[in-house]
Formats: sequence, C-alpha cells, structure tokens
Amino acid sequence: MTLEELRQSGHIIFECISGSRAYGLDTPQSDTDIRGVFILPKEMYYSMDYVDQISNPSNDIVFYELTKFLSLCAKNNPNILEILYVSEEYVLQEHPIFQEIRFFPFLSKKCKQSFANYTYTQIKKARGLEKKIVNPIDKERKGVLDFCFVYDEGKSIRLKQFLKDKDVDQANCGLSSVPHFRGCYNIFESIEIPYKGIVKKEDSNDVSTSSIPKGEKPIGLMYFNKDGYSTYCKKYKEYWEWVELRNEERFKTTQAHGKNYDSKNMMHTIRLLRVAKEIAEEGKLNVKRPDRDFLLNVKMGTYEYDDLLAQAKEMKEELSTLYENSTLPDQPDIDKVNELLVKVRSEFYSLDE
Repeated sequence: MTLEELRQSGHIIFECISGSRAYGLDTPQSDTDIRGVFILPKEMYYSMDYVDQISNPSNDIVFYELTKFLSLCAKNNPNILEILYVSEEYVLQEHPIFQEIRFFPFLSKKCKQSFANYTYTQIKKARGLEKKIVNPIDKERKGVLDFCFVYDEGKSIRLKQFLKDKDVDQANCGLSSVPHFRGCYNIFESIEIPYKGIVKKEDSNDVSTSSIPKGEKPIGLMYFNKDGYSTYCKKYKEYWEWVELRNEERFKTTQAHGKNYDSKNMMHTIRLLRVAKEIAEEGKLNVKRPDRDFLLNVKMGTYEYDDLLAQAKEMKEELSTLYENSTLPDQPDIDKVNELLVKVRSEFYSLDE
C-alpha cells in the first residue's frame, strides 16, 4: 500500500503535525513532519500483505499501523508518545475511535530508560559531528603506501621518503614477510626480476608479496600499519558520506556559532530530558515546549558544549530519584493494551460492514 492509496482508503484514524513545529521550536527553515496512525483493511490484515508502516521517501510523513503503534506506545517510545500528547492545534484529522487510544494510560516508569537511551543517542550524534568538524579528512584518499614505514639506520621513516631517497620505483620491488613479525616485510629491488611491486595497483587495499630468488639481499625492512589503514578507510568513508548527506542548513548553523557541535541534537537532548522529568513529576507529556526560548538558544549555539553536557548528566542523574519516587506504574498494562488493540480494530472493521 502506497501513501496515496492509504490516503484514499479512509483507514487513517489519526494524523498530526509533529517534530519542531509541534514542539513550538520551528524556524523558517524547518520542515513540516507528519505522523499518523492507520488500520489496515481487513483483507490485508489477515493476509500475507501486512504492512506495519507507510512513509514517503524522506520520512517526513510516516503512518504507523495500529498494532505497531500500540506496541511502540507500550515500550514508551518517545517519538510515538508525542503523537498521543500533541496539542489540538496540530491535529489534522482524528477518527472518534482514536479517542480511546489517546486516553489510555501509557506513561510509566519505563519512560526513564526510553528517554535516557534516546538522549544518549543524541549526545553521541552531537559528539560525532564535533569530531567531523574539528578533524576534516582530505578528499584525496590515502593509499596503502602512506601507512608503510621503513627501519633505516636506527630510525623509522616513511616508505615513500625511503623510496625517493633511494631513487627506487615501488613497482620494481618485491616483499617477503618476516616470520614472527606481524606486518613486517623485507624489501627487495630489481629491474630484471619480475617482482609484483609493493602494491599491485594504486588503489590496492593490501601489500603484495613476491617470490624472492635465493641470494637476493633486502634493501630495507618495512612495516605496514594495516590496522591504521583500515581505521583510516572507515573514517574516510564515514566522513565523505556525512558530507554528501549532511543537512546544509544545520551545518551552516553549526559553522555560524563556531562551537563545533551539532547544537540541534543537543537541543533535543535537553528537551527530552526535561520532558522525562515532567512525566515523572506531573504524569503528563508536554509536547509544546514552555521553555522555547531557552531551547532555541541551545540550538543557536549560545551555550558551551561542555556546559550542556554537564547539565544533561545532572538531569539524567536526577531522573533516577524522580522515577523511583514517582506514582507512575512500572510499565503499561500489556493485557489491557492487547484488549485495547482488539477492541479498536474490531470496532473499526465493524463500521465497514
């Protein structure tokens, strides 16, 4: 079922604006995210064609099938719970049957862990961006030869420098591994002997070894830092994929405030921790933020990364005490969630009969 088919089916039971606009944290550059819930047509639900989620390619619009939606609610998934508590002004459509779901007591002490785990993910993202900004990787990719070193006259020098000093072409070299010395090779050089070269091709991912005739004398002892090369290749791939896929508006914001961290991720970290605290203290989830100005200042990079990190750590520690003393249930009543699922689905299908 496509998104267009879903909209024409009449099986959407709830649809709302979510994300930054629902939080009251939107700016002129903000996208409009849509989230919703649908019930599959009976013939699809009882067939091999079950679909638990329908979205557009960019995932700006996502609809969850009833079973998946209630399952995520029962796990106290932060993004899903927000759908239940979104302000009425952001509700685009609501079937009367959805009221039973909106008033169900899903909030529990599981929120402490689910929100904390989510904030940890956001902090990791912010840290990851910091590393990428502070440590950019050149577009020109390094090769195996850049991670090779030669022991020469009591010191280590780069292989490329060694070959240059000796006026030797790597293609005329042959390598022979040194027993019991991981990553170490004797280097042999000859124009007459058809050695394979230190690397077969410029983009090779490993060194090449050759058959060395008896009596040949090595011109040097080489070490290939294969682990270092593998780590570099991984970071190179991650960095340039990030450059290709990064949100340019967000990146420009990061460059503008010059704090070298993803301030939007940190804003959501603080927001989620504050929401988790409010759930423990008030027993409700405040989607639209009363602390809008503060959170937007976080997004604009007004505060230092370390200060925000310390604040986040303090709030996470505070949550333990708050949830321990909270009157919230330990978890949603799964039996009652199942009853709700059966009741809502049965009632909806009966409307089509």
